[in-house]
Order: sequence, then C-alpha cells, then structure tokens
Amino acid sequence: MYRALPSGNMTVRKIIFSVEEFYHLYSRGVDKRSIFPDDADRKRFVRLLLLCNGTKPVMYRETKKFSLKDVKTGQKLVAIGAYCLMPNHFHLLIKEITEGGIVKFMSKLLTAYSTYFNKKYERTGALFSSEFKSSHLDVDEYLKYIFAYIHLNPLKILNTNWKKENLDIPQAESFLNNYVYSSYLDYLSGNREERVILNTEVFPKYFNTIAEFKIDIRDWINFHDVPTEPSPR
Repeated sequence: MYRALPSGNMTVRKIIFSVEEFYHLYSRGVDKRSIFPDDADRKRFVRLLLLCNGTKPVMYRETKKFSLKDVKTGQKLVAIGAYCLMPNHFHLLIKEITEGGIVKFMSKLLTAYSTYFNKKYERTGALFSSEFKSSHLDVDEYLKYIFAYIHLNPLKILNTNWKKENLDIPQAESFLNNYVYSSYLDYLSGNREERVILNTEVFPKYFNTIAEFKIDIRDWINFHDVPTEPSPR
C-alpha cells in the first residue's frame, strides 16, 4: 500500500493507493479553464498517457515523428483501462500495478503537460486545480459504472443536458464514433495506434464482443438516470 505524497501543486491526500486495486482519476483546469484549446493539445496529452506510464524519463521531440507502437517506456507504472479528454478536464480508469505507480504516473503526466502548455501559451503558474481527484473502485458494479461514465462523458459536448433529454441514439452513437480523444474507439476496433495506451487484460472482461459493447453503451444512453459526476472517496 502506498500513501500519496505531495508533488508540485499536489497536496497530501487521504486515499491510500494499493497495488492491484482499481481507481477513477480525474483533474480539472484551474478555475475550470480550458486545458485543451486545440487538437494539437489533445493529441499531445493522449500521447503523454503512454509516454509517462513507465520508469524511463519522458522524451518528446517536437520535430520527430514517431509511432506510439515504437515507444519504450520501461516498466509500466499503471494499467489504463479507459480515458476521456473533455475541454477543461480529463478522466482515467486506472489499476495500480507497481508500488506508488499512480502518484508517479500522475506527477509525470501533469508536469509534462503543464510544462508543454505553459510554454506554448506563454503563461506561468499551475494549470490544474490542486491535486488530482480519485475514487477507489472497490465494488465491481461501481467499476463497470465508471467505465460507462468515462466513455459517455463526451456526450456533454454534444448536449450538456443529454441525460435529462431524449437524445437521438443514432446521433449520439455517431458523435461517440467520431470523438477520437477517448478510448471508446479502441473498444470498437483494435486498429488505432492509440490502442497501445490501454492494458485491458488486467480489467474485468465485461464484453465478449464489440456488439455487446455497443449494446451496453446504447442501454446507458437510453437510461436517463445515468453516470453522473461521481464523488471522490
């Protein structure tokens, strides 16, 4: 078991992270500001999800094109089961697989992206609000709930009140199918380069086929009293 220690603008947290346990992690921009102004920023962050997940130092050369499949990160710190980028925050479904892995990974990720962002937009100071938030997913139903919550989050971009309104299912599915900054598409197909970010083998297998995954997501869209913002615990 590992108690998170302060790093950068992170403060001491009450939650204790344990190897082999599952967690929902999320963080917002300071003052709820946009942290992904353009596609280049979103692509950068997605790539950092892989680059920061290892014992090797983060190396990102702007002038050199590279495939994520060729990246060598060293020993993995965490296993990522799902992720989603929103305009002013992000969500991660994580399993800690090395002692202290979550804190090391998040420290590398937030530091690397903040440094990039501040240099690009000529700003100083913290980009993210205080420490990252976390919830321990210690019940299987809660873990499955967060899996759906993360993948449905982009529908807020389509319609902020979608959970209270009758959202057109084909429209919603079409939007999710075209939103490339989440792991949703990796569960529909294993052909994306970004698929290497995930390690689904260590997570419960809720779906045996792509068809089952689609049906489950469609059921959540139809069920209006769904995935709301969970409280950290």
